[in-house]
Amino acid sequence: MYTLKKSLGQHFLRDENICRKIVAALEDHPFKQLLEVGPGGGALTKHLLAIQNIDLKCVEVDDEKVLYLQQTYPALTGKIIHKSFLDIDPPFEGNFTVVGNFPYNISTQIVFKILEWRTQTECMVGMFQKEVAQRIVAASGSKTYGVISVLVQAFFDTQYLFEVSEQAFNPPPKVKSAVIRLLPKKELVPMDSERKFFLLVKTAFNQRRKTLRNAVRALFEPAVLEAAIFNQRAEQLTVADFAALTYQMRG
Repeated sequence: MYTLKKSLGQHFLRDENICRKIVAALEDHPFKQLLEVGPGGGALTKHLLAIQNIDLKCVEVDDEKVLYLQQTYPALTGKIIHKSFLDIDPPFEGNFTVVGNFPYNISTQIVFKILEWRTQTECMVGMFQKEVAQRIVAASGSKTYGVISVLVQAFFDTQYLFEVSEQAFNPPPKVKSAVIRLLPKKELVPMDSERKFFLLVKTAFNQRRKTLRNAVRALFEPAVLEAAIFNQRAEQLTVADFAALTYQMRG
């Protein structure tokens, strides 16, 4: 078989029912090209291989798992990208869907990579540590609302699909898990530039206990900072609020 590597955050899914629920969530939104991130022992992969008329690729960094997958699932020959997901370019021309039981130690970085690929990502269904999943879908005003919530929700509609028990994995992680889905927004909220938007959101939440006026003072002219919205803290602003403020930023 294979060994589980703690250093790679490996907790492999073993619950067939959860695998089927993930595939059902994928198939709600038909696709032709699919990338699985971190197939590991292939629990989900074998279900993905059964989907008809799609081009499937997997990205796996662990040498041992690559060898195991190639031996166990000959249909994966030529379909495994033997690298870290964080180091690859988009694996397809045109649009594709992303799925995975994401390694929890890099799951936030995976989301930011998908944000970079947003013009090609037509859907993402991913398993996250429950707290990370909750942060991604959090609404403004909540304690879990932060940088990742705003940046993802500016470009994707987020859906919290279902939670997964620790016992669904080998070895069981010390945290609960949840599966979420991202779908590209049909209409993006207007903003002056994506560069300004990312800068504003990250700066605002970098000092989230301060009022917006104090947290983002360097990004606006003093006269602009007199507006009432700057009396609020970052987590009180909606995605649309942040986007609207980009038009008043310096430079």
